[in-house]
Amino acid sequence: MASKITIPEIQAILDAELPLVEVLGMQVEEVTAGTCRVRMRFKPDLIRPGGTVAGPAMMALADLAMYVVVLSLVGPVDLAVTTNLNINFLRKPGPKDMIAEGRVIKAGKRLAVVEVDLYSEGDPQMVAHVTGTYSIPPGTPDAA
Repeated sequence: MASKITIPEIQAILDAELPLVEVLGMQVEEVTAGTCRVRMRFKPDLIRPGGTVAGPAMMALADLAMYVVVLSLVGPVDLAVTTNLNINFLRKPGPKDMIAEGRVIKAGKRLAVVEVDLYSEGDPQMVAHVTGTYSIPPGTPDAA
C-alpha cells in the first residue's frame, strides 16, 4: 500500500498549521504507508542544563513523526490529534541532529497506535523510545 500523502503535501500542512515545526527545525525526510523519518536540526537553543537536548523538543519531534505516520495512512486530515504519548529517555543525546523513525503498530477506524525511535545522527544507539495513540476524526478513510 502506498502512502496516502506526499512529503510536499505534508510540508504544506505543516507550513500552514504548525509553525512550531519550523521553529524547532524539523523536516520530514521519508514517508511510506505506515512509516516515516523526520529530522530535527541541531540548535544550541535546544540544549538544557547538563548539555543534552531538552526533553520537550524530543517529545515534539516524536509527536510530529506520529502525526506523519497517521497522515501516511489516512491522507491529509486536519483534526488527527494526539491522545496519548509515552516517552522513555534511554541515553543522553549528543549535540547533533536528532532523527525520528516512526512506524504504525496498529491502525483502525478511530485510533492509530504508533511507535517512534529517536537517535542522535550517526549514533546507532537509541536515545529515546516513544509510543503514542492518535485519534482519527470520524468520516476519515479507513487507516486499516
